[in-house]
Amino acid sequence: METREVTIPVAEGGLAADVFMPSGPTGVVLFAHGSGSSRHSPRNVAVASQLNARSLATVLVDLLTPDEDVLDAQTAELRFDIGMLAGRLAAIVDWMGDEPTLGRLPIGLFGASTGAAAALVAAATRADRVAAVVSRGGRPDLAGNALSKVRAPTLLMVGGLDEEVIVLNEQARDQLGEVAELRIVPGATHLFEEPGMLDQVADQAGTWFTTHLRTPHPA
Repeated sequence: METREVTIPVAEGGLAADVFMPSGPTGVVLFAHGSGSSRHSPRNVAVASQLNARSLATVLVDLLTPDEDVLDAQTAELRFDIGMLAGRLAAIVDWMGDEPTLGRLPIGLFGASTGAAAALVAAATRADRVAAVVSRGGRPDLAGNALSKVRAPTLLMVGGLDEEVIVLNEQARDQLGEVAELRIVPGATHLFEEPGMLDQVADQAGTWFTTHLRTPHPA
């Protein structure tokens, strides 16, 4: 496993990211963390590790610069700026397409909480590059009108005890149409903190990505 820290030049000062590259990867998954989190999110790191074991490269990135992170910690105003976050994800997808070790690989997006909305908007704007999307405990409703423009196969996973978010995901699934599948994980709350629940997320996400990230993007 090759691991490296990079700075992606898509914002003032760039965005810090960790790239994990297993031997012979068949695809790459870009993670979009949730509200107030970072690339060090323990849940995303755990899922990414299991995806690496399935020969998928992963990119975990801070969507805010250090200065923005300080501001957001005080005001919480940037973590809900879905348009800005989606724009950065789209720019990161563009960077990945030009990056020597990642450019040949089909791209998936894994979003959690508000990051799921940003991932779906980015998937809509980069329909030619994003081949699959997975949402964990996401707020896809915040993607608004972009939902009807998503073409990538999308898996929405919600905890069975996360009742309000289930309703929001059901509504989003209807807007996404036939590209989307909603799966309820019994006994799980919003963060999937219960024993074994995150393993279920990682297993289902891994199957979704390995199924849909099959054909390398043309050079």
